[in-house]
Amino acid sequence: MNRRWSQPGAETYTPDGQDLDVALDKITHLAVGAHQDDLEIMAIHGILECFNHAERSFSGVVVTSGQGSARSGKYAAFSDQLMAATRKEEQRAAARLGRYGSLLQLDFESAHIKQATGQKELVSDLCSLLSGVKPDVLYTHSLFDAHATHVATSWAVVAALRLLPAERVPRQVVGCEVWQDLDWLPQAHKIIMDVSAEAELQVQLLAQFQSQISGGKRYDLAALGRRRAHATFSDSHHVDHSSGLVYGMDLLPLVRDPLLKPGEYLAFLIKQFEEQSLGRLSALFPPE
Repeated sequence: MNRRWSQPGAETYTPDGQDLDVALDKITHLAVGAHQDDLEIMAIHGILECFNHAERSFSGVVVTSGQGSARSGKYAAFSDQLMAATRKEEQRAAARLGRYGSLLQLDFESAHIKQATGQKELVSDLCSLLSGVKPDVLYTHSLFDAHATHVATSWAVVAALRLLPAERVPRQVVGCEVWQDLDWLPQAHKIIMDVSAEAELQVQLLAQFQSQISGGKRYDLAALGRRRAHATFSDSHHVDHSSGLVYGMDLLPLVRDPLLKPGEYLAFLIKQFEEQSLGRLSALFPPE
């Protein structure tokens, strides 16, 4: 596999010290997230699916460097370079704790991947990776996320997958929620993932990112709370069958049809949501 990533600061890491090619060959679940800690928020399903399973292996890709992140408390005086180094080490610590097979941090600047040149470089890097691995499931951000860097990352994943031969496309490509919940998606188009297992591991994974949560952004409490909320509010007529759920959108239609535009896909899903909602209303208040 081509190791010449486009950004000179890109790095690869295998927590157990095994050869990178061996680790990549074992991947069954792959996640591509924009920032350090995104993997642990959005792709927890893949992490849990592989944790302590000899036949499965989770690997993560973090696209950006971490330099521009907000900081306060003891981190307020950190330079961009020190903040980036801190966040990368936090991500490596999470990879060790979660027993990831490998971790790739591509070291892009957030603003860069939201521009045409940066998108092209990111797509090229992702193609280099995806052409040499064959995950069963790939997790990335929802295209309907409220964070522009998340959307840019998600679209780069779709663009890279469109360039692959059909037989190399993962069985499932999931756009996951971080800054925008996906509970509004019609049930038929919602990917529902049970994340009830390893409750303490989930807490500890998020706790690795102290540069974020100690400054007052309690991503740990928010992510865990959302999982619990989804588990309870997912079904109004039955008792809870899980203690945590996360939702995803199916990105495969966009991968398989290169002519399908994101806006068209969003319009289709919104139309389904509208029809579902109006159907409930008309059942209660039929037209006179």
